[in-house]
Amino acid sequence: MFNALEVFTIVVVGVMVGVEFSVVFVINPILTALPDDSGQLGRAHGGRMLGAVMPVWYITSLVLVAVWAVARWGHHGNGLTVTAGALLIVSVIMSILLLVPINNRGKTWTPDNRPADWKQQMNRWDRLHYVRVAVIIAAFALLVAALV
Repeated sequence: MFNALEVFTIVVVGVMVGVEFSVVFVINPILTALPDDSGQLGRAHGGRMLGAVMPVWYITSLVLVAVWAVARWGHHGNGLTVTAGALLIVSVIMSILLLVPINNRGKTWTPDNRPADWKQQMNRWDRLHYVRVAVIIAAFALLVAALV
């Protein structure tokens, strides 16, 4: 049963990492390259769509890692699991304090109501997201290492 929990946790966290990785390295560069207002409209739509699902995904990942850590307390490699959980906590805190406020503004923007500095705000979100992706990749790698 514990093996199933560990594998399920790695799959959930791994797919989350893949989605966030694709946002930063695939989707946002595509949106940035689109002409006129298309990129900004795409980012607003993505902010609404992913803004609805990602909080649930982050919290679910954190809960699964916490259950894993508690279930395997005292076992070999559990320090890696606990550290991965701490990194996921950092990613949630970063999200709440830094990324979500920008996303909440950006998802409501249209070409008619966006602020003059909208590109700077999106660039700030991108830079913060690079850091968050690095944090969750590290957490994922630690979970894989804990499993082996």
